[in-house]
Amino acid sequence: MAKDFSFDIVSDYDIAELSNAVDQAQRELGTRYDFKGTAAKLEFGDSKTSILIEGESQNQLDAILDMLQSKLVKRGVSLKVLDTSAAPVQGGKEMRWTIALRKGLDQDKAKQITKAIRDDYPKVKPQIQGDSVRVSATSKDDLQGVITLLKAKDFDFPLDFQNYR
Repeated sequence: MAKDFSFDIVSDYDIAELSNAVDQAQRELGTRYDFKGTAAKLEFGDSKTSILIEGESQNQLDAILDMLQSKLVKRGVSLKVLDTSAAPVQGGKEMRWTIALRKGLDQDKAKQITKAIRDDYPKVKPQIQGDSVRVSATSKDDLQGVITLLKAKDFDFPLDFQNYR
């Protein structure tokens, strides 16, 4: 009786850890001397799907983003969650930068993952299931090898491994 072991690959982030990182960055923003008396602000955007950064210059926006990124790393959240491709918008004296949060696997990303798995582990069966990829095998060692392989690959989106059975 060969029992299959499996896990799911998703592109997601822990909203609680992200909220904690933003809160810590907001507190540090309020105490830092170089941001005293300026319009520097950091907050969640609409329904926590983006982060809004406000400042007086591009240097200030970059400093706030760097502060947020350091808090995310300390909380164990991947920096690939932040989509910094949108340019900051100048509005009078202030600049605003809306940074979208990446979540979910589309078909192309799922195909990249399954191709990487099939190339190195032919006995492992990856299956695309909506916005996740189910990976199953008869050996737990193969599954752990797949996780190690995917962590070593440099995808441009965050990966999370769930439901390891």
